[in-house]
Amino acid sequence: MNDVMAGATQPSAAVPIQFEESAYAVAEGKRFYQAYNCVGCHANGGGAIGPALMDSEWIYGSKLEQIHSVIVQGRPNGMPSFANKIPDYQVWEIAAYVRSMSGQLPSDVAPSRSDHMPTVRSESSRPKEHPADENQQPLVPGRSK
Repeated sequence: MNDVMAGATQPSAAVPIQFEESAYAVAEGKRFYQAYNCVGCHANGGGAIGPALMDSEWIYGSKLEQIHSVIVQGRPNGMPSFANKIPDYQVWEIAAYVRSMSGQLPSDVAPSRSDHMPTVRSESSRPKEHPADENQQPLVPGRSK
């Protein structure tokens, strides 16, 4: 008798490792976590309607395969099933990112900064520019107005 359940996915042994050891996959998982609005229930890992993901206290297990299963199958009275709604490789990437939030991945793989950090100075932090005064001297020496 086979103990494979209908609807459950059975990954090959190499699949979870390929996602957990890839900084790119974890970064993509973070992007999909936002895009599929996981943040709506789990916030940025601290929990809201859904449980916190930044600690190691997980009812259904913290292994990559277990997180994948929760995302795909859902859980009673809360987590909806995302089977056939999110491509499987993206579910693996989200699962890898979720593991990274609780510090379960090596630091060279886990995201180390917020993607919401500004990359350019915001307009409010730039020096104020004022229109040139007619009596002001030209900025380039030797040139007149």
